[in-house]
Amino acid sequence: MSIAAVAGGHNAGELVVFAVLCFGLAFAGGLAGLVLGNLRLPAAVSFADTVSAGGGANVAVSGVAAFTAAAAHIRAGRVNWRLFGWLAPASLVGGFAGGLLANAIDGDLLLMVIAAVLFYGAYELFNWKPPASAPGSSVSDAPAKPLALTATRDRVVVTVIGLVVGVLGGAVGLILGSLRMPALLRFTAEAPQRLVGSNLAAGVLVGIAGAAGHLTGGSEGFDVALFVVGGSASAPGALLGARLTGRLSTAALVRAIAWIVLVVAVAMTAEALL
Repeated sequence: MSIAAVAGGHNAGELVVFAVLCFGLAFAGGLAGLVLGNLRLPAAVSFADTVSAGGGANVAVSGVAAFTAAAAHIRAGRVNWRLFGWLAPASLVGGFAGGLLANAIDGDLLLMVIAAVLFYGAYELFNWKPPASAPGSSVSDAPAKPLALTATRDRVVVTVIGLVVGVLGGAVGLILGSLRMPALLRFTAEAPQRLVGSNLAAGVLVGIAGAAGHLTGGSEGFDVALFVVGGSASAPGALLGARLTGRLSTAALVRAIAWIVLVVAVAMTAEALL
């Protein structure tokens, strides 16, 4: 495939800006277990010929970033597969249901609701304290065994989080890992570092499902050039961010997630009001 074919009518400046943006967001996302597609979406939509094409490329780039970071977390043992097994299917079902409801819900109102939840989530994260028995423990000091989810309460909580966040994300066209992560931290007893990997692993499936839906619309539903450039830039950024996760203390990791969630909340509020 020639360079001109890959560019797909985009000028070089647009592609460079998009690549830099994707790298930076993937780095932050790989570190914190988030995809941050909502911060990438405005640029993708602006550079694409149609909103749908930009959204399709954006969700596919999110999938690439999530997959790359999740692979690093899997190798480091930072994925709770039992939690993933309950979270991912619920997220997919919720996302599909949200897509069906998308046209019946006011988009700006929905964004404001999500932003309000994110602001509260950031507040909770800023006030999070590590267990008293292990203050300031490093990520490598995580409990030897992941949360087993043998209690009905744990399974219900994880399933509900997946469904609710999936519905909200499906309605606005985003994976919304930035909303799922604070909820998992707040309502489960799993170590933050394992939630980072598990959240990203779930995001991979949601990203694939979203991209598949957009691909059915051809060039009007998927911008190949933005996906190639964004995916290529996101992969190394996500990998570097995921590697940094293992070098942060648990408290520092949660604080980093809190700042990123706060930025996402501000961005969503601005998007709803402007």
